[in-house]
Amino acid sequence: MQTYIIVAVIAYLLGSIPFGYILVRLFRKQDVRTIGSGNIGATNVARSGAKGLGIVTLILDAAKGYAAVWIGGLAVAYKWIGADGHNTLLRSYASTGHGYAIEGLCGLLAILGHMYPVWLKFKGGKGVATGVGVFLALAPKAVGLVLIIFIAVVWFSRYVSLGSIVATAAFPILAWALYHNSKSPVVFVAAALAALLIIARHHQNIRRLLSGTEHRLGEKKKVQA
Repeated sequence: MQTYIIVAVIAYLLGSIPFGYILVRLFRKQDVRTIGSGNIGATNVARSGAKGLGIVTLILDAAKGYAAVWIGGLAVAYKWIGADGHNTLLRSYASTGHGYAIEGLCGLLAILGHMYPVWLKFKGGKGVATGVGVFLALAPKAVGLVLIIFIAVVWFSRYVSLGSIVATAAFPILAWALYHNSKSPVVFVAAALAALLIIARHHQNIRRLLSGTEHRLGEKKKVQA
């Protein structure tokens, strides 16, 4: 139990690293929270006038989500392999679900860390990029299909937020369809909870979509997306 608590805390702290805030502060001497939507994510970083920093933020935010899940799996591997000197990792994953449980928990906490970072008084981003990293670690094949869905929705609607919401909602379903015979149900529960968290953080976007006031991709008007 102590091992799980430690890696869970590490996952939260890793997820809470505000890369967008740090990059804009370092390279543009600005507080990204005072720009555009005030969000610390890649989209708003790009709105600061530095699209390159937006891309770097996207990559780093996704990487911290992936790393959190990887660290969780590594902790289980160390615990089980080191216990008796034999490679019992696969057995522990399949029969006890410990590996899947800690990976899912670490993924959730990384997303929560991004949304509610302790370093910024618990005011963070929406968790999309970090969620992508988590999802890539948990069910990589599903992420490819989700990316196609995202691109298609944004292409036809010109709403980045709508693409994010639809793609996020689709992930748990696709993950189940592709991996239900090879992974524990814990993975899909974690994926569903993560998707709900990300969609809930888009509540303002959902209201604007319903009212027809949401920002479209390519529009010059700067409102939160």
